[in-house]
Amino acid sequence: MGKKQKRGKAGTAAQYLTRNQAIKKLQLRLSEFRRLCILKGVHPREPRKKVKGANKTYYHVKDINWLAHEPLIATFRAVKVHDRRVRKARAKQNMSLARRLLANKPGYKLDHLVKERYPSFIDALRDLDDPLTLVHLFATLPGEATYGISPAAVDRCRRLVLEWNAYVARTHSLRKVFVSVKGFYYQAEVAGCLVTWLVPHQLGQVLPRDVDYTVMLTFLEFYCTLLQFVMFKLYHNLGLRYPPVVDRRLEEAVAGLAGIMKDIAGLQQDATSQQQQIEGRQDPSAATDAADAAAAAVVPDIVQRLGTLGKEIQQLRQQQQNGGQQSDKESDGSDMAVIDSGDGLQASENEDSNYGSESESAKGKDEQSGSDHGQSGDEENKDSEAAAGEVVDMQLAEGDPTATAERKGRNATWVSTLTPGWLLLPREGSGSGNVDPSVHSIP
Repeated sequence: MGKKQKRGKAGTAAQYLTRNQAIKKLQLRLSEFRRLCILKGVHPREPRKKVKGANKTYYHVKDINWLAHEPLIATFRAVKVHDRRVRKARAKQNMSLARRLLANKPGYKLDHLVKERYPSFIDALRDLDDPLTLVHLFATLPGEATYGISPAAVDRCRRLVLEWNAYVARTHSLRKVFVSVKGFYYQAEVAGCLVTWLVPHQLGQVLPRDVDYTVMLTFLEFYCTLLQFVMFKLYHNLGLRYPPVVDRRLEEAVAGLAGIMKDIAGLQQDATSQQQQIEGRQDPSAATDAADAAAAAVVPDIVQRLGTLGKEIQQLRQQQQNGGQQSDKESDGSDMAVIDSGDGLQASENEDSNYGSESESAKGKDEQSGSDHGQSGDEENKDSEAAAGEVVDMQLAEGDPTATAERKGRNATWVSTLTPGWLLLPREGSGSGNVDPSVHSIP
């Protein structure tokens, strides 16, 4: 025969504990136990057979064992000891010690509870109905110290309400709205999940006395932390910072949602400009074109002056040719090239000859009268330059390297007499001279 089992050691009686038994096992007060169960999400159970009585509240043994390993229990005990010290200091009229103890009150965070109860983001979105409803309710309540409703908690709820409404308005997630006696019912689609919440009417709220505000404030404490986690994820999915910065002027003017929407719109513009910069870095050719366009916009005067440089040089050349001999004009004018102005003009012998022939007929008569008095001196200079040019050309034909250097020096000297001083700048890739002979090849 086996050993006889004692009553309450096996079966349903051993799997469930009453609330008083759970409190005694955890060594907590009733308010602390109720608060811990709300934060951890532990609810009473209904056993098939109530061994201790039908009017008792039962909890599962596994739930109580799970609560026994919660770090918040040690924090609750520290808070209880701290409150007792404050009471003793006030009883002894030691106000300085009481103020110092109040400034060093133990604190705690509920971040680990949110991660523990909601392993994935979708789980948090599916359970967002009650948090939004309660937060909207406390956002309309006045701060009342009698019931433990602090103004800081009300302001925190109002801030969360504005952040949620700003996200819904920014993403156009609102789907349905219904007006009832209780308030406004809203339904929005967020990340594929339908979220429904209730917003009370904006009326003067009367706080009833038969409501346990301590329990509601405990729920509010956890729901605010949950909403902050959810809003952080939603805002960062849009590339926005969280929490958004509220415009103080609009906030003082009771602008409400406009204070946050202004910051969101500004951040969206900044994100667009940053994306354009990133695309420019990925595409070097596009970035180079943009830089060239910006440089052209900055110096439009210089670009315009460079664009007309070729025509001015042609006019100066025609004036000198009309004052010299006809043979020199034919020999030197056929090989003359236009200096590249940097604005797309290219040196072309055909364009030079055509332009020279057209301008000769138009300006020859007007300039002939002014060039007669210096024709004798110009003829001597032209004869010497033509003779020197013929010698250099013969040396170039024979491949003499000294002739090439002499030819380049003559070119640079001639260009310096016709070109304004602000243009005589070394080009990129050239030597230490004012003009790059490889580009400005003027005979």
